[in-house]
Amino acid sequence: MVIYVTFFAWNYGASLGEMGPGGRNYNLDPLLSIRTIHQYGSPQMIFTIIYGNIIMFIPFGILLPLTVEYFKKSNKAVRIMPVVFLGMVFSFMIEVNQFVFTNRVANIDDIILNTTGALLGVLFYRFVRAVTK
Repeated sequence: MVIYVTFFAWNYGASLGEMGPGGRNYNLDPLLSIRTIHQYGSPQMIFTIIYGNIIMFIPFGILLPLTVEYFKKSNKAVRIMPVVFLGMVFSFMIEVNQFVFTNRVANIDDIILNTTGALLGVLFYRFVRAVTK
């Protein structure tokens, strides 16, 4: 799902680069596109772009610790920061590949939102684990 959404799904045209709306471009100004979308975007755009980026990485934050726990056969809970860091690295790799291989925008805000999703996922994992064990 992540590969489809990040490389093949419709581009929402957040870029005004040399190729026109949605063209290859990048944004390195933290929170710029988030502020712009909140100010000028429709509710559907806000949900799709902002919350979609968060929601898309929640499973990463849940499944990575479950996988580590399964293969380590450990009863010890997986730490939060390594999962968040790997979520950030995975998101960064997606953004670099979007810029290099597609006509999309590499956006620091997507990395921030994806990392937030990974954090929420691992916090949910830790909460459920604490309640059930």
